[in-house]
Amino acid sequence: MNERQPLRRWAIGLALCLSVGAVVNAGADTATPLDEALEVRLAASDQRLPIERFYQYRNYQPIWTTAASVEALVTGLEALEQDGMDPENYAAASLMEAFALSQAGGVPAQVAFELQASQALLQALDHLNRGQVNPRQLSAQWDAERPTRGYSMAAVAEAVDQLDIAAALDHARPDSTAYRRLRAALVDFQSRSLQSGVPYLDRREESLRPGDQHDDVLTLRRRLTHLGEPHLLSANPQAYPLIGLDAPDQRQFDTQLAAAVKRFQRRHLLQDDGVVGEQTRRALNVPLSSRVEQLRVNLERARWMGTQPDDAPRVWVDLAGYRLHYTRPNGEHWQTRVVVGSPQRATPVIQSAITHLTLNPSWTIPPTIMREDVLPRVREDVGYLAEENIQVVDFDGNPVDAEEVDWQRPGSVMLRQVAGSANPLGSVVVRFPNNHMIYLHDTPAKGLFQQQQRALSSGCVRVEGVTQFAQLLLQDTGSSAQVASLVASSKTDRQLSLPRRVPIALHYLTAWPNAEGEVEFRQDIYGHDAAVESALSQPVRLSG
Repeated sequence: MNERQPLRRWAIGLALCLSVGAVVNAGADTATPLDEALEVRLAASDQRLPIERFYQYRNYQPIWTTAASVEALVTGLEALEQDGMDPENYAAASLMEAFALSQAGGVPAQVAFELQASQALLQALDHLNRGQVNPRQLSAQWDAERPTRGYSMAAVAEAVDQLDIAAALDHARPDSTAYRRLRAALVDFQSRSLQSGVPYLDRREESLRPGDQHDDVLTLRRRLTHLGEPHLLSANPQAYPLIGLDAPDQRQFDTQLAAAVKRFQRRHLLQDDGVVGEQTRRALNVPLSSRVEQLRVNLERARWMGTQPDDAPRVWVDLAGYRLHYTRPNGEHWQTRVVVGSPQRATPVIQSAITHLTLNPSWTIPPTIMREDVLPRVREDVGYLAEENIQVVDFDGNPVDAEEVDWQRPGSVMLRQVAGSANPLGSVVVRFPNNHMIYLHDTPAKGLFQQQQRALSSGCVRVEGVTQFAQLLLQDTGSSAQVASLVASSKTDRQLSLPRRVPIALHYLTAWPNAEGEVEFRQDIYGHDAAVESALSQPVRLSG
């Protein structure tokens, strides 16, 4: 039994007695001393949370005046655990006791408790709606606005009038299919993480393959069953000797087990070959408690994204999932594979809008790449520049003789690679304003799209099928321009504006539902999860 339960039962009992007396004493008066004191306190308050607006919708009438109302609030706050939020951040366990004490303390204590309880609710609503943590305080790699408060206070106040705290919270909860699926996965993993005695796979010199017969295969069956794969374990025939049960050999790596392994691999962005090698073994051995934390982290990230209607026209790049998604104005969903920044040159989180395309682009080499990648090769052999069709120019774009530059201290020069088959930007660049010089682009290295793990670029995002993507953007914004024809014209650095901007977001999500609705667990390629998890574990100070 929870050690708080006896104290909570005592508090509820005392609160019931006191609150019944308070209701009787109030009689038919329209304005009680509590009402008046509450309105005075609100008028003098300087609060961050919209507490006065909440009470405006209630005509400044208190709500947390009975044990039933406080118990409803506590129950609603406790359910936030299903969103990956800690109910104790909103004083859920102590509210009943505080209510009982306030009832015995007169009007000032009752007003103080009234505001405390409302602040707890409003703080929970705010965190549920747009996240507990401000992501810009965690990373310089965050170039996106935190969502503004986006729920109806009138609807919240109406739900609270009915003591339906679950409905009040639901008004603030992000309204998206992805969020609901993440939340359902969290509840499932929280439940299964309580199971004990499930074995882990031992490290093997050789991979475990279909057709193998070994004790490790039985461990694999148990592990996958623990992770949500049904029907992999059959009954033990020795447990039912009288019915002649003939069960298959659980030590045999059969086709059914291979199919389950492949499903697991796809959900973890691993090569789905049905072979349990080192990477698959490590993913299988991740404790469910760690997956619970991963889901909590990504539910928080989903709250940072705000409510995104599933059918709203937009582009979003799933960085850790290596996919670009485009919801077209007609509702059609188009997606493709991408290559994103390496762990050393992480692609940032960005919210912006696509403004124009560059066709047959030249490439002005960014300072970091110039310093770390190009200059060492130029210092060995200045002929490298001519071999790669790289021009040396000053900051005004005027040509500079490469032989006259001191490459140990190159000073005020830039390197620009001309358009062509060797140019790393390929034939099309998709541009959107941001503070990191990031864009989407073509690439001559098409083979990289075939790899499962694609954190390989210098920060920008390479898009498979970018010419088709660019054509869709033009078509959907009212342009008749034909990308293929314009590229074939061979004009360098042609800028082509979209008639209308198209919203774009680059997000970093290490757990997210796929097209089939199953939650995928991705590698934390940039190591961002720990910072979010740590921030979520910090206590929240309730404030007005």
